[in-house]
Amino acid sequence: MTARAADRARYDRATAHLDAPLAIVDLDAFDANAADLVRRAGGKPVRVASKSVRCRALLERVLARGGFQGIMSFTLAESLWLARSGFEDILLAYPSADRAGFAELAADPKPAGAVTVMVDDPAQLDLIDAARDGGREVVRVCLELDTSLQLLGGRLRVGARRSPLRSPAQLAELARSVARRPGFRLVGIMAYEGHVAGVGDAVAGRPLRSRAIRLMQAAARRELAERRAAVVRAVRAVVPDLEFVNGGGTGSVQHTAAEDAVTEIAAGSGLYVPRLFDNYTSFRGRPAALFAQPVVRRPGVGVVTVLGGGYPASGAAGRDRLPVPYLPEGLAYDPQEGPGEVQTPLLGSPADDLLVGDKVWFRHAKAGELCERFDTLHLIEGDAVTAAVPTYRGEGRTFL
Repeated sequence: MTARAADRARYDRATAHLDAPLAIVDLDAFDANAADLVRRAGGKPVRVASKSVRCRALLERVLARGGFQGIMSFTLAESLWLARSGFEDILLAYPSADRAGFAELAADPKPAGAVTVMVDDPAQLDLIDAARDGGREVVRVCLELDTSLQLLGGRLRVGARRSPLRSPAQLAELARSVARRPGFRLVGIMAYEGHVAGVGDAVAGRPLRSRAIRLMQAAARRELAERRAAVVRAVRAVVPDLEFVNGGGTGSVQHTAAEDAVTEIAAGSGLYVPRLFDNYTSFRGRPAALFAQPVVRRPGVGVVTVLGGGYPASGAAGRDRLPVPYLPEGLAYDPQEGPGEVQTPLLGSPADDLLVGDKVWFRHAKAGELCERFDTLHLIEGDAVTAAVPTYRGEGRTFL
C-alpha cells in the first residue's frame, strides 16, 4: 500500500460516520509542517498568516508551539475580532478603508495595543484620522516595501503590484510623516516577496520554465536583500526603536530568514500545504487540509460523479487554480466539464471501484480559501476524528 493509499484508508475510517461534503485537517501533517517552517526559519519567529488558516482553533494551536509569534491578518474587521478574542500582536498585512473599524480601533486601548495597520501612502493616514470619531488611541503603523524585481530600467517587472514605496528615500520620507503626525506610531516594515515565496520553481513537465524561474528568483533574492537592508537602515535612522521587519512567505522562509535585516518571517500556507505548494525544490510539505465529496452517480465504465466540488482559487484563472482529485489516486476531471457547481464527473480506472456514497478526497489549490466553503474542520489524529472546530465561516465571519 502506498503512503497516499494508507492516508485514504485512515481518512475513510476516521470519517465513516460522517456524510460528505466535509473538510478535514490531518493534525499529524499540520504539526509536521509547522515544525518544518520553524526549522527553516533558523531561529527567527514565524508570524502565522491567518488568511491561510481561517480557523481560530488552529491559529491557537500553532501559536502555542515554540517558534511562532503573532498573526498576520487580512482585514481590519478580522484584526479587531481576533484582538477581542484574546489574540495579541496582530499585523494587518493590507491597507484598509474600513472607517468604522478605524473608529473602533482608535477608541479602545485593547485592540489599539494589539493591532498594527499597514500604510504605504499619506492618504491612508488621512483616512484613518478622518475616521477616528473622537478616538484618541495611538494607531500602530507598519510601512510596506515594494519587493518586485524591475529590469530594463523598470520596463520589465516581476512581482505583485502592491506598495508604491520602493527606495530607501521613499520609505524614510513616509516614516518621517508618521513620526511627525500625532496619534500614530511607526513600529514595523513589511516586504512580501510573492514572486519568490509564492511561485514554485519545479513545474512538472516544464524543465526550461523551471530553470527560468529559479534564475529569476535567485536574482530577485539578491536584489531585494540589498535593497531591504538599505531601507531598514534608512527607516531606523528616523525611528531607531523599530519593533520588527517582516518578510518572506512559505516558499522563501529559509532564504528570507538568512537576511540580517529581517527580524521575523511570515508563513501560513505551509501549514495546510495546498496543491500550489507542490512545485518547490526548497521544501516538501505534507498535505494537511483536504475536502471530500460523495459519489452520487456511476454513469458508466471508468466514470463516477461526485456532488459539487467547483471551488476555484483566487488569482489569474487557469487549471492551476482548480482543486485536484487526490484520493483515490488516478482520477481526473472530464476536460469538457471540469469541477462543477453541483456535480463533477471524474474519469479513470479507480472509478470502477467506487460505490455510491463513497468519498473522493480533493486538495484545494490554495490554503485558507477552502474554509470559505465549509463551516467545520474535522481534525484527524491517526485514524480518528478527535475534534470538530468551526472555520471563520462557521463562526459567521466572512471578511472578504
